[in-house]
Amino acid sequence: MISDRLDELTDYPFPRLDALIADLTPPPGEEPILMWIGEPRHGVPEIARKPLAGRFDDYGRYPPIEGTPGLRDAICAWLARRFSLPEGFVDPARHIMPVTGTREALFMVALVAVPTQKAGKRPAVLMPNPFYQPYKGGAVSAGAEPVYTACGPETGFLPDLDALSPELLDRTALFYLCTPANPQGAVADRAYLRRAIDLARRHDFILASDECYTEIYDRTPPAGVLELCAEDGDMSNVVAFHSLSKRSGVPGLRSGFVAGDPDFIKAFTRLRKYAAAGSPFAAFDTAETLWRDEVHVEANRQLYREKIDVAERILGNRFGFFRPPGGFFLWLDVGDGEAAARTLWSKAAVKALPGAYLAAEEADGRNPAQAFIRLALVNDVATTREALTRLADVL
Repeated sequence: MISDRLDELTDYPFPRLDALIADLTPPPGEEPILMWIGEPRHGVPEIARKPLAGRFDDYGRYPPIEGTPGLRDAICAWLARRFSLPEGFVDPARHIMPVTGTREALFMVALVAVPTQKAGKRPAVLMPNPFYQPYKGGAVSAGAEPVYTACGPETGFLPDLDALSPELLDRTALFYLCTPANPQGAVADRAYLRRAIDLARRHDFILASDECYTEIYDRTPPAGVLELCAEDGDMSNVVAFHSLSKRSGVPGLRSGFVAGDPDFIKAFTRLRKYAAAGSPFAAFDTAETLWRDEVHVEANRQLYREKIDVAERILGNRFGFFRPPGGFFLWLDVGDGEAAARTLWSKAAVKALPGAYLAAEEADGRNPAQAFIRLALVNDVATTREALTRLADVL
């Protein structure tokens, strides 16, 4: 009655965490501090208020899957500004698909990209390890084999492209690349992105570049795959994913987009007409407003920098701390992530996510993220300072 493909999926990380600490009680008098989920809490930008309140009567009609012309134009203008793309390189009608959050899109991309067979074998979907869970969900649902590429300190927290054999690449249908990486914050440079694009074209697979954290960075704006595509005027085999959830702090808006290979965008649009509902018109208008504004983004980015500064002062060189070039997570080596999560909840009222819940076991049965916890720096500066002080005291 139920697809046996689901047997390949573990429970989602957050219910696993709840089960792990279900028998524990935080210390009395300590206000719980939640750092387990990447849900920004800087507040909704004020410029979103008017468009969110508008278009009341339009809730009486179905919104278009393709979004509105104004939204697609705003997305194209933002891509051109952010990645210095030549005028006209991105066509709003051919290269852009607004989506109801990139989580949906990153899952569904596998349903478009994975054929029945590739090189006469079961197709492979490559993903970093640790990984964003919808990558695996999409691969399994599409009938592909998830192949996990180690992303530890020895690889700079990015997949080692040299370790991918030609045989594996020939049967690869899709390669999920996350930059800045979740959870480690590593950023792929232009040379790395060029090599990944070349591999995708040589072996004919889709490179899905998850760039949802690209606007949360410490010092240098991360590169994006589309700026490399612009160098040769070709978007074939490449799609990039962007979201307002992190950039603008509006995860509840459920608004992002996919941009790239026009043939893929056409096929993806066709599938979404069967499988997905468009966002409300008010969400389209709000997204258009947010993509056209940079002031709130810089304010948001500065708050994250301040919290990284706080973390650096409190943690110093303990727990393998390093300043992440991108994103808003800390990836800390605490010896045993599950034990640390239990200790933090029971002794410090801090809710942290064990790293092992974001990773798959390797061939030897070892989980490469077992020693780590992930902390999301999504609270205000004072709350973040309090949480990290408690952590340093009890671990």
